[in-house]
Amino acid sequence: MYLHGTSKINEAGHLEIGGCDTVQLKEEYGTPLYIVDETLVRKRAREYMDAFRASGLKFQVAYASKAFSVTAMCTLAEQEGLSLDVVSDGELYTALQAGFPTERIHFHGNNKTPNEIEMALDARIGCFVVDNLIELQMLQAMAGEKNQEVNILLRVTPGVEAHTHEYISTGQTDSKFGFDIGNGAAFEAIELAVKQPNLKLLGLHSHIGSQIFEVEGFQMAVERVAAFAKEVKSKLNVVFPVVNLGGGFGIRYFEGDTPLQVSQYVKAITDGVKLHFAGIAEELPEIWVEPGRSMVGEAGTTLYTVGAIKNIPGVRKYVSVDGGMTDNPRPALYDSKYEAMLANRANEATEETVSIAGKACESGDMLIWDLDLPQVATGDLLAVSCTGAYNYSMASNYNRIRRPAVVFVQNGESDLVVRRESHEDIVRNDIIPARMSKQTINS
Repeated sequence: MYLHGTSKINEAGHLEIGGCDTVQLKEEYGTPLYIVDETLVRKRAREYMDAFRASGLKFQVAYASKAFSVTAMCTLAEQEGLSLDVVSDGELYTALQAGFPTERIHFHGNNKTPNEIEMALDARIGCFVVDNLIELQMLQAMAGEKNQEVNILLRVTPGVEAHTHEYISTGQTDSKFGFDIGNGAAFEAIELAVKQPNLKLLGLHSHIGSQIFEVEGFQMAVERVAAFAKEVKSKLNVVFPVVNLGGGFGIRYFEGDTPLQVSQYVKAITDGVKLHFAGIAEELPEIWVEPGRSMVGEAGTTLYTVGAIKNIPGVRKYVSVDGGMTDNPRPALYDSKYEAMLANRANEATEETVSIAGKACESGDMLIWDLDLPQVATGDLLAVSCTGAYNYSMASNYNRIRRPAVVFVQNGESDLVVRRESHEDIVRNDIIPARMSKQTINS
């Protein structure tokens, strides 16, 4: 398993993260356990901030909280000077509970409800990323009722398709997100938006996909958005002080993944802006981006305890762990690949190829199909790397399995930031209707 961030093998032969022995973390917090390398998260945040400062452009780096949203992460983002991207009332509430500065919160989503919009208006968030005409009209009406002027970006699809899994490619023409530039919908939305007295159009938002390993897609998106901005300036005399170019910067999950350095992604974007937006307005636009996975993905490790082992001679050896698709649905959803190791026997040579099975009652609950490990025994600890993004945030209670705890580790200290769910948590919102207590079995 590739060792990310502060991960290393200590003198005891155990995997250590943030100066904390994972065997000891298991004893203190149990398994499954999400472990977040706080030092690596902060390092990534600073890489983005430093790269944009070097460009000389005005900018905002907004952490895409859908990747991993808990109050401690919102606090960390605020401490590092990041803005925050939310896509639901739950993510917004989490940010508010963390005391995140509301003027640096951006609200995304293709189907914001009236309740969500009202909540965001009452919080006086910094910007709405408007996705469709219904939202545009609803936001104008609700902002008018509250006598507010609201900053908005219009999400546009520039017709650029990133080379990613089809479920996470969002910049092509056929997308549930945004106004299409190619068919004229984006231009019509701008014509309507600038006429709304309670909406202040800051600019455009574009997002082309996720887990992207090259810069060409971003460069093409910048070029197309700039061409559209020129058209809008020419025909409507409207200029955009802000351009949000989304996220999608890739990480290394598995051998063969080849992400670029943060600085390379940022330089490609900022160089493209300087080239293609030159002359459209007196000043170049302020550039916003929204890294999520690339901020937290490699910083996460999930720790499991090995349970049942089933060997089918000549076919396969199944090694079951005490988690699975309930804490990491990505292999089932996307056929995602992960690396792993025995955290308690990290120095031992590999002896066998096994498949890691989850405990959910689904034949598709497989975390890793073919993994080379030392001879595995019940009670061993399995560490799966790069689980910081879209694992906790997509976790479920399928089979009424309790969601794991989350700990942040740094400089030899571990801090519990999310408690493990209890059995009481599982039934907390259950209600037995009074009428059911009066039912009798017909004999």
